[in-house]
Amino acid sequence: MGSVSSLTLMAGAAMAQDQSAAEVGDVVVTGIRGGAPRTAIESPTPIDVFNAEQLSQGAQTGVFESIRYLVPSFNLPTRAGGGSATVIATGSLRGLNPDQTLVLVNGKRRHRTALINSVSTLYNGSVGVDLNMLPSSAISRVEVLRDGAAAQYGSDAVAGVINVILNKSAEGGQISVSHGQNFDRQDGKFVNVDADIGFALGENGFANLSYSYMDRGASNRAVPIADSVRLYPLVNGQPDPREKTIDRLVTTNYGQMPQESNVFGLNAEYRLNPDVELYGFGTYGKRVSDLNWTFRPATDVLALPEIAPDGFRAQTVIKDEDYELVGGARGTLHGWDWDLSTSYGTNISDWENNSFNASLGPSSPRHFYIGQLRSAEWVNALDVTRGFELDNAGDLQVSFGLQHRRENYQIKQGDEASWIQGTYVRPVGQPGAGQILAPGSQSTPGFRPEDEADVSRNNYSVYGELGWNPNERLYLGAAVRYENFDDSAGDTTIYKLSGRYEFNDWFAVRASYNTGFRAPSLAQQAYSATTSQLRDVVGNGILVPLLLKNLQVNSPEAIALGAKPLTPELSKNLSAGFTLTPWRNFALTLDAYQIDVDDRIAVTSTFSPLDTRLSADGVTTIGKQIQNILVANGLSPEISGQYYTNAIDTRTRGVDLVVTYKLPTDSYGLFDFSLGYNHNKTEITGIVANPPQLAALGNIELFDRSKRAALTESLPKSKVSANANWSLGRVSANLRATRFDSFVTRNATNPAQDRNIDAEWIVDAQVNYDLNEQVRLSTGVNNLFNKYPTQVDAPSAALGTNQYSGLAPFGFTGGSWFVRVAYKW
Repeated sequence: MGSVSSLTLMAGAAMAQDQSAAEVGDVVVTGIRGGAPRTAIESPTPIDVFNAEQLSQGAQTGVFESIRYLVPSFNLPTRAGGGSATVIATGSLRGLNPDQTLVLVNGKRRHRTALINSVSTLYNGSVGVDLNMLPSSAISRVEVLRDGAAAQYGSDAVAGVINVILNKSAEGGQISVSHGQNFDRQDGKFVNVDADIGFALGENGFANLSYSYMDRGASNRAVPIADSVRLYPLVNGQPDPREKTIDRLVTTNYGQMPQESNVFGLNAEYRLNPDVELYGFGTYGKRVSDLNWTFRPATDVLALPEIAPDGFRAQTVIKDEDYELVGGARGTLHGWDWDLSTSYGTNISDWENNSFNASLGPSSPRHFYIGQLRSAEWVNALDVTRGFELDNAGDLQVSFGLQHRRENYQIKQGDEASWIQGTYVRPVGQPGAGQILAPGSQSTPGFRPEDEADVSRNNYSVYGELGWNPNERLYLGAAVRYENFDDSAGDTTIYKLSGRYEFNDWFAVRASYNTGFRAPSLAQQAYSATTSQLRDVVGNGILVPLLLKNLQVNSPEAIALGAKPLTPELSKNLSAGFTLTPWRNFALTLDAYQIDVDDRIAVTSTFSPLDTRLSADGVTTIGKQIQNILVANGLSPEISGQYYTNAIDTRTRGVDLVVTYKLPTDSYGLFDFSLGYNHNKTEITGIVANPPQLAALGNIELFDRSKRAALTESLPKSKVSANANWSLGRVSANLRATRFDSFVTRNATNPAQDRNIDAEWIVDAQVNYDLNEQVRLSTGVNNLFNKYPTQVDAPSAALGTNQYSGLAPFGFTGGSWFVRVAYKW
């Protein structure tokens, strides 16, 4: 874990700190604009700082995966749910959603991913930033501000800010290759390649190029299904002989999905003259993710024997293309430091499917183009700052700025065959004879014409910020920001107050209060798609397949179920703490916080035709009433629905403790110890009443028990991270122990199906040996003692799965080993 840190993001030319400064005393560039360089311990708000070496410990497969073990208040479930949540990393600070943390690169806002967590258990509806589309080799350090900062940086910074600082090396380079796999079943094989090289641009500039490659194989922890489960239809009333020879390990996707990515980066600066500097940086990445679905046996009515006589596994392939380019100039004019920049970033996600459309019969295509999601952001900004020396009143830093952001979100339809309802009827003698079959490609029907969307909006903001040091011991800060969106998000004014006071050279207190907001993403307003999900609809613990459609908020079917236009989430954030540095090489920070968020956007309960409860009319079921509404608006009678809405108020309280200590010795080498602890609790303080449309149907919960628990109980209540580094001569080592606290998952309707997952310690170890000044060999293990989460159920007889919770932050595939060789010049 990095030493105790705090972020200070500076505007204008003052935003560019020397690389050497960042390596001495953890000088940071996030949290306060302008002024003299500050170390992390001197910040009025809590910050963590991690360098490239710390991020690479354990041979993690992405930036998010590294932060999981470094930041105590950061949670990253290995598998947050179904759908795209199985292939993109989705993490959060302080128990809030991923899109309530703002991500910056070199101090500039990073664009969002096009993928929305539409069917996940945790963070459903969130549209975060995909940090794994940054080359890890490009990163010099990461600064994590654990405090609300929307007034300083804009929408989304409710829980905090992650600022990635890119490598500024003007010479030399390095390349490393890592390989490893899981202990059990020898699966999950991965290869990572990271490289970067720096060049001087004359005497006044540099360019740094970087590249990262990742190839991760699949892992699977399913077990063979029960012998009593039939995989083939009966033959003359008797079991098919093939039942005795078929491989009964039918589920192959109960673990991590395979993925391959190539990501490139560029960071460059050039000084035109003493007063003006040009800069630019950018990334480009391509990633292919396989989303493998549950096995459908030959007994399934959709498993056409002409195509799949032995059953089949549908596969969705998600191809992401991501790029961002930032350019600007900064300098000094009449004593004012200024920074003028423009950036454009986009994420394009193309979906393909390998299966068939059973409603088209045996002539169905076997490959489908499902459609495309595209998210783009164009940001133009001017930041200005200047320091003033006041007569007998200390120093005053004055900052202000303007920003324009243009956002666009698109959904493009898939092949007609991927969603169309065919007329094929199963013939006599087959299962489901005479039955019209469900439409669309299996597991992931294509985006329909009515799902298509092309929505845009503009955001205009202006901010002002003051930082005042009336004397050497006291700092006071204030910021105010006005933002205006030209859609239903509207406008708002927010502010932040912060302060720090040093009682002496080794003890200081700090506090902040801020208001914030997060505008609903365009994806939350426009996303519409249908996927196949396994859900426990009636609360008996039995999962049944559903065609689940995410309904556009403004669609007729969503409005008929009570949907309203989305509005911003509003927050109030109070933080207070202290810092201790009683002797050299030791630091301790303790910060308590309370975050109130009103009108949080969440996904509703599932409105399903399979709901067997009696409706308000006393005759029909609630499911039948829902089916009538959806069918009346043109949807298939098999479809279940859900939508996003502002309906929940929450209060999150917690505490962060970070301790670091460096111990240099003459004979035994250098020891570097750190301890991080976070305790976090969220409670729901209000839920909106059911809209009249739902109240008229009967006893329906807008947000059921499982949805409420996902916000309050299904994250570890606390996390401890203890880290020890040691180096002596050519040998160095790292030992890390992380304790993830217990958590609870709840069934939507039946408390008997709730599950408790116990706390667990995960130990990682790594040893390095330097052959010479250029070559380092490393080997290590992640999850040294091969720990698995609590087994919450016996494996499903029909699938051989569901014995573990997919929300466990350390996964359910056990331990792994890795080796790495690195060469630098």
